[in-house]
Amino acid sequence: MSSFFLINRRKFLQNAGLLTTGMLAARLPAIAFSSLKSLSPILEKKLDAAWVRSLYQRGSVTTYLKSRNELQYIGMPVGGINCGTVYLGGDGRLWLWDIFNRNQEGIEPKEVLWGPYGKNPRGIISRDGACYVEPSKDIRPLQQGFAVLLEWDGKQVIKKLEANDWNEIAFEATYPMATIRYTDPAVPVEISLEAYSPFIALDEHNSGLPATWFSFHAHNTSAIKVKVSLLGWLENKACIYTADPSLHERVNTVSLHDGVNIVQGTISVQKHETDDQLNQKHDFGTFAISAFSDKAIAGTNLLFPLNADSFTKPGEQSTKVFPDVAMLASVSDQRTLPAGAKEDYHFAISWHFPNLELKGVQEGKGRYYQNQFKDASEVITYIHQHFNELQSGSRLWKATWYDSTLPWWFLERTFMNVSTMATTTCHRLPNGRFWAWEGIGSCPGNCTHVWQYAQASGRIFPALERDTRERVDLGLAQQPDGGIWFRAELQKRPAIDGQAGTVLRFYREHQISKDMQFLQHNWPNIKRAVQFIMAQDKNGDGMEDTPMENTLDAMWSGEIAWIVGLCIAGVRAGQAMAEEMNDTEFAATCKSYVEKGRRNMEEKLFNGEYFIHRPDPVEGRKKLGSYNTSHIDQVFGQSWAFQVGLGRVLDQQKTLSALKSLWKYNFTTDVGPYIADHPGGRPYAVPGEGGMIMNTNPKNEPKPYGEEVTWQEGYFNECMTGFEHQVAAHMMAEGMTDESLIMTRSIHDRYH
Repeated sequence: MSSFFLINRRKFLQNAGLLTTGMLAARLPAIAFSSLKSLSPILEKKLDAAWVRSLYQRGSVTTYLKSRNELQYIGMPVGGINCGTVYLGGDGRLWLWDIFNRNQEGIEPKEVLWGPYGKNPRGIISRDGACYVEPSKDIRPLQQGFAVLLEWDGKQVIKKLEANDWNEIAFEATYPMATIRYTDPAVPVEISLEAYSPFIALDEHNSGLPATWFSFHAHNTSAIKVKVSLLGWLENKACIYTADPSLHERVNTVSLHDGVNIVQGTISVQKHETDDQLNQKHDFGTFAISAFSDKAIAGTNLLFPLNADSFTKPGEQSTKVFPDVAMLASVSDQRTLPAGAKEDYHFAISWHFPNLELKGVQEGKGRYYQNQFKDASEVITYIHQHFNELQSGSRLWKATWYDSTLPWWFLERTFMNVSTMATTTCHRLPNGRFWAWEGIGSCPGNCTHVWQYAQASGRIFPALERDTRERVDLGLAQQPDGGIWFRAELQKRPAIDGQAGTVLRFYREHQISKDMQFLQHNWPNIKRAVQFIMAQDKNGDGMEDTPMENTLDAMWSGEIAWIVGLCIAGVRAGQAMAEEMNDTEFAATCKSYVEKGRRNMEEKLFNGEYFIHRPDPVEGRKKLGSYNTSHIDQVFGQSWAFQVGLGRVLDQQKTLSALKSLWKYNFTTDVGPYIADHPGGRPYAVPGEGGMIMNTNPKNEPKPYGEEVTWQEGYFNECMTGFEHQVAAHMMAEGMTDESLIMTRSIHDRYH
């Protein structure tokens, strides 16, 4: 999943003496390593009581400052859900621009050297953690920005709204709306920016506009009047990858829509090609920029360097140039502010690149937004027509979420994960189907065992999840025996943990529905999905024991606590739905399975301290598995049950013991010593950072993961936030509040 904030660790690691010749070397104090294997398996905590108490304080909004060199790696998605990725940078400029349907893997193709990876030194690509170790920045395939012209007392000052032109810039991290403040004691005006794409909970339509909104606030802090002019520009890069100067020409056109001046950029055929050929290119489309003011001045080809005329001189109505010449559409808005006065300036940038193609996906062509808008100008016209509704709805959500007694940092960290929906991870097809990768360009198809961990999307935009359950999970992906293909039409087999999690999501989607229609309409197919889970218990003890795919990408044999527990929770959800449907016979069948499975899991898979993986009686521990290790998801089923109000599906004391074991054996405030002694795994936490490790070996067994371990063993040494958030939420539900906050704060600090 995408990260909201990224910070470069290279300088930190160099300063700490951990980076040499491009390769991370684990050179922590020698005592930590020489004595590690003889130490207790309990990982170091090093917690300060005062720091723990501080986690409960309300505090204030997290603010990143230019003066602390904190702006350069910020990337906040501000492009509407399912519309590609456009990042808002720390100084207010947009970057990345992954909107051209190229389906790139990762934010930027790269390799970063990272010590011993598995058994052999090698570089790591973006999907394996390169963008964590060395985050991307300044990916700017097109020019875009804003500038302000200040005129007072015979003086003129032009400042671009970017880091180099201001004494201080402060970025307030309140997704989905960021506030950026620009200050300089040498000028008489303070400028602030509120940047976002309309984001309104429960309204997936208006939250899915391919546009970014810029609301500037100017405050004249002087005792004299000041003329304040704001100028915005946007380069036309239609067909950014496929344009050919011998065939095409780019066109910028000024038009008046609904009283708003808009400059739209597109590309047209010059010769040797037809319009139909051009229109089918993956990067064909339009851009637009506008100022929401009846006094706005629009231009079709802004020139640099900027001067006062740039803000006041209108451009031609239409300009055409070849693709190798930068075409900068511009709009400006001018006001005169009396002493102490304040004014708001509103701008919007939009794009329309509909030629998405997801290979192998049924109806996998096009974008949902093309149903309503034929080009980028129509997007801006719509935003202007619904200005008050979209602005007030977005601000209401921000105000509602952050108006709380909970700590600011906690609210920021636990909500910003939903920003993944506004990246190229997620798409919506013209027929309304929601489709997602596991991560940008990596592992396709709304993977059931991955996406079951996501709760925010189902709570904020439930209509998308309900449609996915009906259209995909219970539609094209369900087999006659009730099994659900875990990547829809792209990989036609179920994953058992994904199956159980999807049944729990059926129940969640029903709970969030306004009536019984979803459950009533889908009950026969939901029932078959529950029956499929129970059919995987071959020996009839209520514990799933059929080797099937799981989220750790292997087929484990035996009875595995985290999968058994998930299946118990899934069948318990089936029981609850059967009771609502008055299907008493099936409800009784589910109840029997749950009771038997719970009893056997607590008796046979609990080792007195935590839940384990009992090997297959014939195969033993021949294949890869978690066995007697402390596994991060061991009580995931109970965690899921709490998410949908099912109460206890596992004994409270045994569950608490398991969570305390995870805290004891898996969580550490510094992963450095552990990963140095356990090579393999991707660097999603590096020395000096805290996190919960996926699997640890408290019993110090010589072959804890089986006789024939495979590459998937590398997962066990990692820290992955999706699993960590699941455990932190469960700890909170069970009253382990300190531990929950500490874990969440460790994630927060890793992504500072």
